[in-house]
Amino acid sequence: MQLNAAYIYPLLLVAGALQAWGPPMNGALQKSLTNPWLASLVSFLPIIALLFCMFLCMPKPLPTTQGVMSMPWWAPLGGLVGAVAVVAGLIFVNKVGAGAFAGLTISANLLMSVLIDKYGWFGAEVHALTPGRLAGCALLIIGIILISRS
Repeated sequence: MQLNAAYIYPLLLVAGALQAWGPPMNGALQKSLTNPWLASLVSFLPIIALLFCMFLCMPKPLPTTQGVMSMPWWAPLGGLVGAVAVVAGLIFVNKVGAGAFAGLTISANLLMSVLIDKYGWFGAEVHALTPGRLAGCALLIIGIILISRS
């Protein structure tokens, strides 16, 4: 399915806006359940159920043996890496606020993404570390300082 930027960008903006809902929702969950590990588990159960249902409805394409055998060892760990952000949201969003939490995590995400692009880590296409990208990183850092101090 080929989508052009007119469809992709609005969908990404919606996804980004919805991402801002997660930490405060998880913070409320942790507050109610007290135990952050139980709250993390409860937070992931609807995701697992949804994805399982989606797979049952659309089981194709299935992976090939060659695809599974050539998969890097670290490829399945993306969900575990994402879980770190969920647990951080559960524990810290109520302490620093949703704005500071989002600013810090998004800034760290973008700064790391620039390094991933520069070095082509995880099989990513290499993109040069240009003055514009460096300026963007500097503005991110300035922005999070302003958000965190307010």
